[in-house]
Order: sequence, then C-alpha cells, then structure tokens
Amino acid sequence: MTGYQEILTDPSYCGQLITMTYPHIGNYGVNPADVESEKVHASGFIVREENIIPSNYRSVQSLGDYLREQNIVGIQGIDTRMLTRIIRDEGAMNGIISTTDLNENSLLKKVKAAPPMEGLDLATVVSCEESYVWGKETGNRKQVLRQTQQPGAGNRELRAKSQQPTANYKVAAIDFGIKHNILRLLESHGCVVTVFPAKTTAEEIMDFNPDGVFLSNGPGDPAAVTYAIKTVKQILGKKPVFGICLGHQILALALGARTFKLKFGHRGCNHPVKNLKTGVVEITSQNHGFAVDPDSIPENVDITHISLNDKTTEGIRCKDIPAFSVQYHPESSPGPHDSRYLFQEFIDIMREPRREPQGHRDTEVKNI
Repeated sequence: MTGYQEILTDPSYCGQLITMTYPHIGNYGVNPADVESEKVHASGFIVREENIIPSNYRSVQSLGDYLREQNIVGIQGIDTRMLTRIIRDEGAMNGIISTTDLNENSLLKKVKAAPPMEGLDLATVVSCEESYVWGKETGNRKQVLRQTQQPGAGNRELRAKSQQPTANYKVAAIDFGIKHNILRLLESHGCVVTVFPAKTTAEEIMDFNPDGVFLSNGPGDPAAVTYAIKTVKQILGKKPVFGICLGHQILALALGARTFKLKFGHRGCNHPVKNLKTGVVEITSQNHGFAVDPDSIPENVDITHISLNDKTTEGIRCKDIPAFSVQYHPESSPGPHDSRYLFQEFIDIMREPRREPQGHRDTEVKNI
C-alpha cells in the first residue's frame, strides 16, 4: 500500500521487475524527499491499477509521471495477486516487459537469454564511483540535494544547526547499494560517515582509520562479490563491523559461512523476526533473495535473530571480535522502530575499542 517510491529507488532492486499486490498504487504520489538513492534502480514496475490523481500535501507528481521522467517502464491491468501466487508456487523467475516486440516466441527467447541472479555481481553497478562524506560533499547526490530544495519536498535532509547531532564517531560505509535512510540514521547517532565504493580495499579503509566499518545493503548474489569478502576478511578484528542485508551476507561469507538462493526471497514490511537473546519479536522490513546457511556458520559466531516465517538466519554476531549483522532493514519503519536499537549497538562496539574514560563523550551519544 505504501513505500513504492522507496522501493523503486532502493539500489537493492537493481535489474528486477517489481510487482505490488495492493490493487491501487500511487495514492499519495511522489516527492523528492522520500527517495533512497539518486534514481530509480528497478527495471520495471507492475501494478493492478495506477492512481493518476494522487492526494497528499507533500506530493509533487504522480507515480506514472515519475516513472516516465525516469525512463522506467510501468504496466497496469495485471492481476498482481495471481502473479504473486505464481511466484510463491514456482519461485522467482526472469520476466520481460515490452512495448515494441510483441511476438511471444521472440520475447521468450529474450527472457531465456537473460542471466540468472545466481553468480551475478550487481554491487559495482549501483555503487558510488568515488568516496564522499554524507551531508557535506554531494558526490553522486547532486540531483537529490537539488530536488530536496524544491517547494513541497519536505525537510528530511535539511536541518537547522541546532538539530545537527554531535559528531563522535568516524564511520567508513562501503557502498554496495546503500540507502539514504541508513546514512541518515548513522548521522543521527553521532557518526560522520564517509561512503566508499564497493571495490575499496582493506588497505584504503585502514589508511582512513575509521572507528567502525559499515557494510551496506545491495543487489545481486553475495558470493559473487568476492572483492568485498576479501576486504572484510582483512578488516575483521581490526575495526568494528556492522552489516545490513547484502552486508550481512558478505560478513557471513568472510567468516567462512555459505549463502544460498531462496525460492522467492523475503519482500515487504511485515516479516516477524525473533531476537534470540531477548526473546522479543520484531516486525521487520525485508528485501533479499539470498540467505545465510545456518549449518555453515562457524563455532565462533552466534545466530542472534531468526525468521519466524521460515526459520532462516536473520542476524549473526562474532563471539571474539566486534562484528555483527542483520539480514533485515532496521532503518525502515514497519514496527515502526522495533529494530533501531541496532544502530546504538554499533555505537557501543565502536566505543569499546577506544577505551575512553566515561564522561562527556558517552553522555552525548546516549542523549542523541
């Protein structure tokens, strides 16, 4: 029902066709402040019916106009609930949308020639080309920052000086397809975040000397991101590490675990996940087609969270070094804030290695 703009601009959907099951999509329109990256990354959008007259005070254009502006194909008049049932029964599969070639045999040949998701490295496709400081250097965010200054765009990224959080921690975020709201939340917890391209080496990270390293979400097969697995292996034990989604899978692979492709993945904002330490069930937002094999996790790593839908691994934590990760998206708001504590846990493991005396710095962080 909601979140279509965040979904479309989430780099984790790179190369994918998205189908929405709610019958009317586009009710509240589109606004530049709600994007999760600088452009639409999905290859196509499938709905039952588009709402062509959106109603919301923040809306600046309709969903259809937004897709046309972004040169992304969108189709309607599809029985999306039946399509969802087919995917549930048969599994995720390649598809094709065409407005030019309408020959079924020709289209079938084209879709069969498309590569499968297994073995596909898409992180380099969506990653930034050069490093930038979030909130200070625009980098590849020039278009987004320009749009957020338009009337009606809201103020999600524009703050008064009195609202700026106290900067306490220097974080290196490796961009495999990072979402803006992750960066906002790291910033709100007192982090100065420098975003690095996916192929950044361990030497470059260590030369930067951050207090912690964040491994972002992203698209594709985690086992194919071999360069990132190598980088994380060399960083482990030297810097605190926190990973989300693809970053979780890369951390697991760096620790010696294996990943596998799910039948149809976990998508949506109502997935129950149990925290095995506290027993609390979190309502989570998820978007991933691969998962970590629990039987392959080494003895020095604990499984911290599991999915209550299919018992797949949703979180891990190293016993002997400061590193942890989750499969789901704590920066999203289905709970609405069930999982935000994970960002504070990242602050906590960054604070510990520094062994600074209790006092001013700790007080500032706790009060953010």
